[in-house]
Amino acid sequence: MADGGPLRAESAFLGVERSLSGRAWRLRPAESTVTRAHMQALGLDEPLARALASRGVRADQGEQFLRPTFKALFPDPSCFTDMDAAAEAIVEAAERGAKVHVFADYDVDGASSAALLVRWFRAFGAELPIYVPDRLTEGYGPSPRAFDTLKAQGAELVVTVDCGAAANEALEHAAKIGLEVVVIDHHMMRAQPPRARAVVNPNRPGCNSGQGNLAAAGVVFVLLAALNREARKRGLFGPDRPEPDIRRWLDLAAMGAICDVTGLTGFNRALTGMGLKVMSDWANPGLAALLAAAGAEQDVAKSNHAGFILGPRINAGGRIGRADLGARLLSTDDPDEARAIALELDALNRTRREVEAAVTDQALRRVEASGAHADDSAVVVVEGDDWHPGVVGIVAGRLRERFRKPVVVIGVDPVTGVGKGSGRSQPGMNLGGAVQGAWEAGLLLAGGGHAMAAGLTVARGGVDPLRDFLNDRLADERGAAVAQDWVEIDALIDPRGTTRDLFESFEQLAPFGPANPEPLFALEGVQAREPVAMNGGHVRCRLVGPDGASVKAIWWRCADLPGGKALLSGQGGLSVAGRLKADDWNGRRGVQFEIEDAADPRMG
Repeated sequence: MADGGPLRAESAFLGVERSLSGRAWRLRPAESTVTRAHMQALGLDEPLARALASRGVRADQGEQFLRPTFKALFPDPSCFTDMDAAAEAIVEAAERGAKVHVFADYDVDGASSAALLVRWFRAFGAELPIYVPDRLTEGYGPSPRAFDTLKAQGAELVVTVDCGAAANEALEHAAKIGLEVVVIDHHMMRAQPPRARAVVNPNRPGCNSGQGNLAAAGVVFVLLAALNREARKRGLFGPDRPEPDIRRWLDLAAMGAICDVTGLTGFNRALTGMGLKVMSDWANPGLAALLAAAGAEQDVAKSNHAGFILGPRINAGGRIGRADLGARLLSTDDPDEARAIALELDALNRTRREVEAAVTDQALRRVEASGAHADDSAVVVVEGDDWHPGVVGIVAGRLRERFRKPVVVIGVDPVTGVGKGSGRSQPGMNLGGAVQGAWEAGLLLAGGGHAMAAGLTVARGGVDPLRDFLNDRLADERGAAVAQDWVEIDALIDPRGTTRDLFESFEQLAPFGPANPEPLFALEGVQAREPVAMNGGHVRCRLVGPDGASVKAIWWRCADLPGGKALLSGQGGLSVAGRLKADDWNGRRGVQFEIEDAADPRMG
């Protein structure tokens, strides 16, 4: 690496220009001058300082990145377009005892957002009914039918969370029936906002908050600060009604941020990091009960707890069960109710896994048979009759990992011919924008999302035109995305160096997510010994270095791929890239190597 400048993107690390998964490796680019500044200012070892620099953390930002604070990063709520108007509408309604309802999306972000509002209203002395649309019968987001139902129930104000920004027709209907609406969202939206009392969305055209990486739960958390400020201004807090300490609900904001896969930088990083600290107390009855139902211990909370243990179970309710279970779980203070809901969600999650596995197998076979994953395609679009709409997003994510390009999976109703689909994208390719373009072109009944994920509804016979449109729309972005699809390595180590101390040193960079990826290490010249194929297509083995030192390793869903086959054959001389994970089984304080990719230097 040239002194004082970034590593050239063309430099293949360990000479790996095409790994067993078809990707090139490089050392994650970092300014060496910034690396040295972090070493001197923060007292960091070179590998950690370099990792910090490679994540775009400037020389003067290191302390703030490693130890973010609200004092330095919490935005003024008023910098969000319509935030003050939203706070005024909600506090005014709460003050006069109006019937307010929250309308939430059925995923973790929606459930967390709804629970945040419910808890603020409860602290204010009022209950806030929750409405979550059924994924199968109502679809995503507000609808005229849903607003008619809420109006009939006596609602005077509806606050939509994690949805509503693109529901122009539904909100026009709400206005016609005299139902006031406040929208709190973070998804992409049209230049013309829907008709509402307020539309708060950091991704709204013209909003200058600079907080576009927030999940809806993060936007709602800022709203809570605005609600406290508005209520304080009106003199509504006192000995009988103390001002809510919203920091105790930071765990819910962290759930939304992590499970919605948002960029963990700036204020969002502070929100998530502090939220995980609050979560570590396991004071939320719903989170504690769900952790117990999953058979996990109440350890210090990390992103893994939210993203891989709690999140999938909360989502299971919206995917294949009762849509409001997640929001009810996160908002209840009754341990018995929390325990009952948690057990139901855990059972639904087991069913979800079975459904997901079946749809994944069918979709994969169909893609490979049709050649839809060919190198010259920009996006994979695959459809099937009766594929459960609750799992198509997960399946799209699985196929995206395999084919390294955006994937849209559509479940078609064999009676109506209408397809409901979900897509997951590749970094550098704006799938949500392309789906929005398809909707504007008249190819969809509904559609929207953000850069990395999208949802859509397509009429009978509309899948082929949609496929052509998306391939054409994303073709130019595909080339740039392929060029950027490196396996980026943070440091070269050997099996003897895979220590708990190294793991904990790099944990200072947590929480990890988009814009702050989990550190990736490379091992050179290792052999897979004692390989075992596991259920689910995983492979477990020991990676043994030239000096005989070894580390336990696992590679998920790889058994039928070239990399997994190399491990199962006991091949030696491999270069392997992966992440260090804590291994605390039976009280041991060790690490495990979670493999991301492998390369055979003897292959071109």
